[in-house]
Amino acid sequence: MFPSRHRLGAALVIALTAFLATACASQAPPAVQPDETIAGTPTAPPPESTATPTADAGAEEDPTCETLIGEDIVADFESIGWSAQAEKFYLGDLELEHGVQCVWADFEGPAGDHLQIFGWAPISEEDAAPAQAALVGEGWVREESAEGVYITEPKETTIAVDDEGYGMTYLFAAGWVKLADTKQGLLLIEWPKS
Repeated sequence: MFPSRHRLGAALVIALTAFLATACASQAPPAVQPDETIAGTPTAPPPESTATPTADAGAEEDPTCETLIGEDIVADFESIGWSAQAEKFYLGDLELEHGVQCVWADFEGPAGDHLQIFGWAPISEEDAAPAQAALVGEGWVREESAEGVYITEPKETTIAVDDEGYGMTYLFAAGWVKLADTKQGLLLIEWPKS
């Protein structure tokens, strides 16, 4: 049985994930309305288009705790009195520059361990391979998928798990690595921005 503090954190991630999935799936696209004009009434010219940001534009910035996850998630955390503390992103002894690891919790309230962890960092293939091997060597579980390589902490040391039984998990993909306190929590990370 898991302490209630961990069930709350896992329940919050699951609830937020379900909310986002439901909200995205239930919104119908807006109906196209024909332009209504009255004869003799001038219409304004259409606004000039602006350049659409590319993934490279987001890559020039470093993520922050407030940009790493969606604005709605940040607002939900803040509405319950949570704030974020940013830390450097480490994989073992390797510090990944331009990355961030965020701990979201109520740091002003009584001491406890109700929290959520999210992280993202760029990583080279040369650094990713030995980092993955080191985690697996410590007993972490490696799974390959279409999204990339998942490395999850061993069940014996897991404190909080998601619906599928996964605790703290890294997702390695081409050029970056994500971290969340559960595998499902990785779905809340929206970096790099596109």
